[in-house]
Amino acid sequence: MLRIGHAILHVFDFESGSTFFSERELDLDNRQTRSYVTRRLRRIRSSAESKHGTFAPESNFASGLKEYLAGQVPFVDFSVQIAQWFWEELRRAEDLEQCDLLVADFTDTGEMRASENADEDKVADAYGSEGTRLFAVVLLPRKQAFIHEVDENGNEIARQDATLPNPTQKVDTYVLIDADTLAIDFHDKERSVAGESRQIIPELFLQCSQEASSHEVIDEVTSIVEDLSEEYGLTPAVEVSRAKAALARHADTDEAIQPADVGREVFEDNPEMAQRFEERTRERDLPEEVPVRRGAANRLTRTHHIRTDTGVEIAFPSELAERPGYIEFSHQEDGSISIVISNVARIENR
Repeated sequence: MLRIGHAILHVFDFESGSTFFSERELDLDNRQTRSYVTRRLRRIRSSAESKHGTFAPESNFASGLKEYLAGQVPFVDFSVQIAQWFWEELRRAEDLEQCDLLVADFTDTGEMRASENADEDKVADAYGSEGTRLFAVVLLPRKQAFIHEVDENGNEIARQDATLPNPTQKVDTYVLIDADTLAIDFHDKERSVAGESRQIIPELFLQCSQEASSHEVIDEVTSIVEDLSEEYGLTPAVEVSRAKAALARHADTDEAIQPADVGREVFEDNPEMAQRFEERTRERDLPEEVPVRRGAANRLTRTHHIRTDTGVEIAFPSELAERPGYIEFSHQEDGSISIVISNVARIENR
């Protein structure tokens, strides 16, 4: 549940060369405003696409953030400083993008969920101030849309250039910082600035390190398992699904993934393969440990999809590969593979 303490929206208009920096925070007593901001922040908070980082000692933003968190700078003033920085940097980019900048200070009280019609702030308040305080900066690209206008002359079609992205839609550029640990989650895209391709978030704004996202680590782990399974004559579908199940277990208990541990678990009966797996993780520069939230891990690993050369597609829970008597793969003498699904009570058309 998210409890929003402060939120503000600043507007950039690169076509006219104008900025509209807000002098007051968003009215979070307005249900629609609070719902939009909450859903947007929840989306980036749970994203498996977020890269991770640590501030460099010389980071200017880290110094400013510490002053704000210590109460030395008001929220609105600090947000305007951030907006001015983004305005100056973004207008140097060759491909200008109309956008707004959302800045927020909020608390994640945990994984409790309110009913669809419940007031999230009131529910969160019931849990007191416990939780993780986070500071977010989100770039919201504006989209061109067409709307109808009704007046005394009839109905007309008009262009609307101030449409914000849907609250559940992915955005390319954001920052999420833990106020206590200063741990960074971020996402960015390449922008061409003065003929050079750059990511402005980690390189210029945050001045931080860049570590792989949960999604990237999970993809790399499953790719290595698949490659090794083929090399050693195992069934990749089985081993990859076992790897996904192991990844989900580690994220569920530790909220972190250690790729080497996953390899040792999947290939516990073959020390040579486990060692080869660990070597491959080093070759691909995978981090020794990457934080991952339980929900994100479940979305990426709970189901395994396979497709045969005959066009048959099967999706099954990854954990079933480790439970005998549910799905079995066997190699025939002619080189073909048989798939047997057992213990089925009923079958539904989907």
